[in-house]
Amino acid sequence: MVEQLKEARDDLTQAEKTADDDVRETIRETADAYRDYVVGDHEPDHTIIDQHLNTLRQLQQDVSGDTKTRVDRALEATEEYRKTLEQA
Repeated sequence: MVEQLKEARDDLTQAEKTADDDVRETIRETADAYRDYVVGDHEPDHTIIDQHLNTLRQLQQDVSGDTKTRVDRALEATEEYRKTLEQA
C-alpha cells in the first residue's frame, strides 16, 4: 500500500530536478510529505490524499516535458493509493 506513495515520492523527487523555479517548491513540499508517510508510522487519510491529488493536478497544468511525465506518474500512483483507503 505504501509502495504507491514511495513510487510517487521518487517521481516527484526526479520532477523537482527538472522543474522550473515557479513550481519546484510545491513539488519539493509534496515529495517531502510523501517521504514522511513512507518512513513514518502514520498514513494519510482521504482528506490529506485529496489535497495532494489537487496539488498534483494543478502541477500537471503548470509543467511540461520530463517534469510533466514525472508528475503524471506521481498522480497515477497517488490515485492508486487512494483506492486502497477505507472510507470514513
